[in-house]
Amino acid sequence: MARPKFLPDNFTLCLIGTVTLASVLPVHGQAAVGFNWLTNVAVGLLFFLHGAKLSREAIVAGATHWRLHAVVLLSTFVLFPLLGFALKPVLSPLVTPALYTGVLFLCTLPSTVQSSIAFTSMAKGNVPAAVCSASASSLLGIFITPALVSLIVTSQAAGGGSAWHTVGDIVLQLLVPFVAGQLLRPVIGRWIEHNRNVLKFVDQGSILLVVYAAFSEAVNEGLWHHIPLTALGGLVIVNAVLLAAALAITIFGSKRLGFSRADQITIIFCGSKKSLAAGVPMAKVIFASHAVGAVVLPLMLFHQIQLMVCAALAQRWGARDLSAEKQAAAHRAAPAVARR
Repeated sequence: MARPKFLPDNFTLCLIGTVTLASVLPVHGQAAVGFNWLTNVAVGLLFFLHGAKLSREAIVAGATHWRLHAVVLLSTFVLFPLLGFALKPVLSPLVTPALYTGVLFLCTLPSTVQSSIAFTSMAKGNVPAAVCSASASSLLGIFITPALVSLIVTSQAAGGGSAWHTVGDIVLQLLVPFVAGQLLRPVIGRWIEHNRNVLKFVDQGSILLVVYAAFSEAVNEGLWHHIPLTALGGLVIVNAVLLAAALAITIFGSKRLGFSRADQITIIFCGSKKSLAAGVPMAKVIFASHAVGAVVLPLMLFHQIQLMVCAALAQRWGARDLSAEKQAAAHRAAPAVARR
């Protein structure tokens, strides 16, 4: 039986189910302490496997394209925070202060890796450059995101420690496992390549664990009593406007800067997206435990919107390029047919 087109992907359904479960049966007490320990282990394993998967050869191959990477990083870590601030007077009345804190947090996050590369490939963009840009964004985000949060997120939701203390926590929980994975890549890299489903299971499973723990804590603190339905509707508008602005600026800017079509596609997809896989663990480290649920809610919604919009764009641009290739091939073949 064919899957109905109106249904979101399986992972999104799992996220919805996890939030629902945490709202009805939140974990608390000693169980919450044990669950928190389990999520730390899962997140560490996630970044270890990502380190083991990342090809240094692909990074070296794309690293020479410094102008493209600079534009992607500026879009990710400068353009987005500026948009979050510039649009705040217009968009913040649509949501609660806690939700807009989450919007500002997502503006500080690195780009996605897997989906950015997948959409770039689908749209016939520069895939090696996408691998390098997305990977560099994810790695640099470990240091840049907590520093940006300390600068632009003025909220009691923040954990209260200094930016450097937060960076230290993130380095210990995320970067150390990542580096360990990179060091062990010669030993386990081939096994990882042949067992990608393991990484996908750990990737999605760790996010679901963190989301359940975060929303359980938030529900215990009265999350749904502080967020009306109108604010959730407003959050959809806020995320849509933010993504539309980022896409429009990267499309126009990459064209004006004289990049090739393949490089433009890479800049658009790597520079307009935000990482759920990196954002949820970082939120767990940076923000107070009772605030994480409201902080990651905008990111979860943005994740789904960006996937739907970018998938549609990638399919459209990829089909257009394929059609152009067929026309060019037919044009080249016409003289040969005429000579016969």
